[in-house]
Amino acid sequence: MSRQDRWHKIGGQTNSNADEKSIPAPKEVFDIHGMNISIRRGKPSDAETIAAYNAALAAETEHLELDRDPLLLGVRAVLDDPSKGFYTIAETGTTETGGMVVGQMMITFEWSDWRNGTFWWIQSVYVHPDYRRRGIFSRLHRHVADEARNLGTVCGLRLYVEKANKQAQRTYQRLGMQQAIYDMYEVDFVLRR
Repeated sequence: MSRQDRWHKIGGQTNSNADEKSIPAPKEVFDIHGMNISIRRGKPSDAETIAAYNAALAAETEHLELDRDPLLLGVRAVLDDPSKGFYTIAETGTTETGGMVVGQMMITFEWSDWRNGTFWWIQSVYVHPDYRRRGIFSRLHRHVADEARNLGTVCGLRLYVEKANKQAQRTYQRLGMQQAIYDMYEVDFVLRR
């Protein structure tokens, strides 16, 4: 399989005009306390829910109120353009029967010339409050980590976490992630803090 073919496999669709039928079927279905949860790629019809969860995430973790219009456009940009990234969704039921989205994470890409490979950045992690502490994030993480390992072009997973969020840090460590030697710096041209 060529690197280009693997890239298309990463994105789950080959062009920005692909309809939802081209999105892969759930790759994992599991049972939590008698409830079927399926994990699948995000699709355009998920945009409103993903945006709402991202707004809730910003409010809970950073006490930010995000402007809905650019947020929704940003979510749709990822869903429409696999070169930007993709969302992985956990939902009750199955894609065929429909269900409620109960968790999400977005993956974006960073090229590493040192490793000649791509890091997948885990972002926009959110689990609906009614479904927390049930292993939803762990399943999402495991699903993405397995997919990344199997592709052969991904050199690792990265994420950033607030320094004060010790519970999340412990969760990431339990999943095999280690604290990096780097601190993060930024210049944000959009969000003023």
